[in-house]
Amino acid sequence: LRGRVHRGKFPGYCCLFPSKPELSNDALERLAAIVKSTDGFELAEVDFQLRGPGDLFGTKQHGLPPLRIADLQRDRELVVEARAAAQACIQSDPGLQKPEHEKLRRMVMVRYGKALDLGDVG
Repeated sequence: LRGRVHRGKFPGYCCLFPSKPELSNDALERLAAIVKSTDGFELAEVDFQLRGPGDLFGTKQHGLPPLRIADLQRDRELVVEARAAAQACIQSDPGLQKPEHEKLRRMVMVRYGKALDLGDVG
């Protein structure tokens, strides 16, 4: 809900109406979280714990992404560390053109080129 309610200068309201008379345990947990907190970041964390991160490069908004080894919930610290290393790599070589990054560039293009709508030029 973060960024969706109370965007203007007037107070925002959110009314939730369940579509089924009996709610699942996950739905009840999500509703309990909304009642308990108005912090969008906290609610996003609860949603992440219940539904998973979804598809990182697609439109699926729940479930597990196609990662080969890491688990975004269990390996959070490692993912943050890997992200920092990747950002440093891209900052020093934005196009991954350095000889030592040739294999990395090729693997990124093979694995994610279509998802990122990129072409391997050059």
